[in-house]
Amino acid sequence: MVLHIKDVDYIKDYKLQLTFNDNKKKIVDLQNHLDGEIFKPLNDLNFFRQYGLTSWTIEWSNGADFAPEFLYEIGQEIKN
Repeated sequence: MVLHIKDVDYIKDYKLQLTFNDNKKKIVDLQNHLDGEIFKPLNDLNFFRQYGLTSWTIEWSNGADFAPEFLYEIGQEIKN
């Protein structure tokens, strides 16, 4: 199965709740993953909160995105 994100909700700070196409929901905290030129603007919370959902992952207007496999790996699963 090719992993992708179906839904995203902002929680607080640099935390997002992601729903993946295997129906697992995970909380990801991206605060420690905003290094490098493309990710630096995301350190501004106002900019961070302006994400969009593409057909496979979350993306920001400056072109920054994260692979869904990476987000899945670092996420904390939410048990229903």
